[in-house]
Order: sequence, then C-alpha cells, then structure tokens
Amino acid sequence: MPEHGHSPLSHVVDHPSLEFPHWQGPSYALELDLPRIAGLQLTRFMVTEVIAALLMLVILPLVVVQIRKTPVSRGWFVNLFETLLLFIRDQVARPAIGGHGADKFLPYLWTLFFFILFNNLLGLVPGMASATGNINVTAVLALMTLGTVVLAGMREMGVAGFWIGIVPHLDVPWWLKPPLWGLMFVIEVAGLLIRHVVLAVRLFANMFAGHVVLAVILGFIIMAQGFIFWPVMGASVFGLILLSLLEMFVAFLQAYIFTFLSALFIGSAVHPH
Repeated sequence: MPEHGHSPLSHVVDHPSLEFPHWQGPSYALELDLPRIAGLQLTRFMVTEVIAALLMLVILPLVVVQIRKTPVSRGWFVNLFETLLLFIRDQVARPAIGGHGADKFLPYLWTLFFFILFNNLLGLVPGMASATGNINVTAVLALMTLGTVVLAGMREMGVAGFWIGIVPHLDVPWWLKPPLWGLMFVIEVAGLLIRHVVLAVRLFANMFAGHVVLAVILGFIIMAQGFIFWPVMGASVFGLILLSLLEMFVAFLQAYIFTFLSALFIGSAVHPH
C-alpha cells in the first residue's frame, strides 16, 4: 500500500496501479499494483479505457434492443441514451456530412462519442482516471478520425481524385500553376494533419486542465494547518462540488465537440470544395 503523493499532478498522470480511496489508513490509500501481460505494463488509464468499452458493450446493445421492442421508449435511462443517439445522428452526422449518406459513418461517430464520454465521466469517479486527459489516448482517437477521413475521401473520389482534389482550383496563368499547385498541395496536406493534431490537443488539454484544477483545490485541504483548516476545508469542498458539476458538463461538451469536428472533417473529405 504505497503512500499518497501530495503533488496535484500525481492525481492526473497515469499509474501502474489502481487506487481505492474508500479503503485507507491515516497516511495512505490502498493501491493495487497492476500486472505486466506479455511484457506490457497495465496502467490505470488502460483499465478505465477497458471499463469504458465494456460499458458501451453492455449498455448500448440493451438500449437498442429496448428501442426496437417498443415504439415509445419508457424510462429515463433508455430515453437518455436514445436522445444522445438521435442527437448525434440528426444534429451532428447528417448536417456535417450530408443527408442519409452520413448514416454509414454513424457507427464510428456513435462509438467515438460514447467512448470519449464514458472516459470523461470515469475521471470523476473516486479511484478512477480520465484516459482522455492523456495526449497518447487523444492522439490515437484523432489518428483514427484522420484514417476515416482519408479512406472516406479516397472511396468517394478515388485515390488520385482525392489527393488531386485536395488543392482548390487555381485561377492563375498556366506557367504559374505547377509551382503554385505543388506549394498548395503541401499546405493543404499540412493543414489536414494540423487539424487532427489540434483535435487531439483540444480534448487532452481540456480534460487534463480540469482535473489539475480539481486536484489543486483538494490539495489546499492537505496544506491547511491549525485554525484555518476548517474554513479552508469547507471552501475547498464547496468549490470541488461546483467544479465537479462543471466538469460533468465539460465531459459531455468535449465528447460532442470531438465527434462534431470528426463529422465535419469527414464531410469535407466526401464533399470537397
């Protein structure tokens, strides 16, 4: 049972252990070291990603089965998920990608949204962690979107058509077109990559910063000594409650933004300028 670190960053970086904050002694919290499997060290973020994936595999099929059984959904739980599913379809995918042709991308967009959402929310559970607060996780998600964008564009217009069409029409004299086209091609490809880098950084920065702020406010209680302990503790707990509610909103917001931008990028690939 390793001792707690008092650095706020220790609560938002990855660890090769699981923490059980409710089983603790006076100077430590119970931690369970995670094993190595085939030479790969399991970490807290890996565990939360698996939990998020399992939640999706359990909840979403049950919700879909329930929706198919009854024309009118009953119960707040099914209604909540049906609302989110329809929102991603009608307010994100179809407007951004275009019409019913967007429906073939819905499985990816739904998976992306709920995976990010569940990971964001798990970061608010004591002892859990938000894997989306790690740049490696968000980079892989952005890389998946980049692959979907490129493959969707090449499938729609052909390999050559997609890469040639990435450059807008140049209304310049013929002798200027070759060098300008080459320059514009490099700029457009760089822009394509940069958009997805920003996609990864935006999600990472928002989730990481939010948890750092929560950890810092909680750290005020540890640092408070003497007669100021109780006023500091009360103010810190009140601030944590308010910020946790804000973080819950941010969890939904960031999942929506990442999914919306992914749909927008896919739409720009299948319907180029």
